[in-house]
Amino acid sequence: MNDAVIKVEKKGPIAVLTINRPKTLNALDIPAILELESAFAALEEDDDIRVVVFTGAGDRAFVAGGDIADLNSREGLAHYREFAEVVHRAFRRIECSDKPTIAAVNGWALGGGTELLLAIDMRILADSARLGLPEITLGLFPGAGGTQRILRQVPLCRAKEIMFTGEHIDAATAVAIGLANRAVPKEDLMAETMKLAERIATMSPLVLKMLKRTLNAGADMALSAALQHEQAMVSLVLDSQDAHEGCSAFLEKRPADFKGA
Repeated sequence: MNDAVIKVEKKGPIAVLTINRPKTLNALDIPAILELESAFAALEEDDDIRVVVFTGAGDRAFVAGGDIADLNSREGLAHYREFAEVVHRAFRRIECSDKPTIAAVNGWALGGGTELLLAIDMRILADSARLGLPEITLGLFPGAGGTQRILRQVPLCRAKEIMFTGEHIDAATAVAIGLANRAVPKEDLMAETMKLAERIATMSPLVLKMLKRTLNAGADMALSAALQHEQAMVSLVLDSQDAHEGCSAFLEKRPADFKGA
């Protein structure tokens, strides 16, 4: 099991998914992406898991990027049909999952590593972590969703600077521009990440699912349509047992016991 490319550890309602290729700084190739997709799909089907945490093996990298030697061996059409098709499908599945996701970024997250982060809901960085989209220095540009996701998450001028220069972004800067939630001392990374995951895991999984769907769909709508979508979705939530359990618990001054129904 220690040789698995993707390791999964379940800690109550939280699953920790570790990309386990430390010799390559957890670089992503097609087999690794397929295993990542398969492992995540299994967690999506597990009703006992409410939050999924992503991290990288070792103390140097979250995901240092794609496998450059593999990329260099490819031609355009084959790349489009094979690698690009796989990585876009896998990252989109993570992005659109009903379950909240958190990245514990323990080191370098460059190229495909940053593109994976952009598809994950929340990001906690070790203070030594470095992010970036350096593909331009290889005569390429981000191709795993990075060009489109980053411009929806940071100001356009800053997104262009990051991609046009290939700069490496330190943890404090990543937080300041909105690419991450916060940076913490490296030795506290997993404890702080798990604390956030545990808090989210106490919430209604049904309501979290509906909230994520509302946010993801609304982000691609005009405001007028998005507001109508929110109105309909929150009305659906009021038909759930969890909504009334939460309100009753507040009125009765006791902790809510959400069942996901």
